[in-house]
Amino acid sequence: MSRIGKKPIPVPTGVTVTIDPEVVRVHGPKGELFERIPRDISVAQAGEELNVTRPTDRGEHRALHGLTRSLVANMVQGVTEGFSKTLEIQGVGYRAQLKGKDLELALGYSHPVPVKAPDGIEFEVPQPTRVIVKGISKQQVGEIAAFIRKQRPPEPYKGKGIRYEGEYVARKVGKRA
Repeated sequence: MSRIGKKPIPVPTGVTVTIDPEVVRVHGPKGELFERIPRDISVAQAGEELNVTRPTDRGEHRALHGLTRSLVANMVQGVTEGFSKTLEIQGVGYRAQLKGKDLELALGYSHPVPVKAPDGIEFEVPQPTRVIVKGISKQQVGEIAAFIRKQRPPEPYKGKGIRYEGEYVARKVGKRA
């Protein structure tokens, strides 16, 4: 009993999808990504669409079905448009600058904090207090952005630190005399 259940993933022109027994490869204008898929879940290409199907309606299969569909859809979006995350740096003297392809952060420590750009990731610094992490893999972009934020997370008393764009940091009052 095969169930589709989720809507099909549109494949834009210029994107080729190769489906092996347990691996899906997506090649597009920005690069190539691949992902292993569970044995029970099947991915099939029908014209300009990808269909992800599951064998039963058991909870385990439904969960893997949704996960696989999201991962494949993110790969298709990654090789066509790419992903980006923007970080804001707040604090007196806190700033970022590019050193070649890598990033160097001044975060109030006695030393600069270097962040190497892994393969497939690039940094942009439009202002010294703004960092944009770009890449084709949504997971890798998120991991690098989280690593940068971890170097000086936003603190609740003065609000200093690195935060995601639009992130709300709950402020605390502090000591009272």
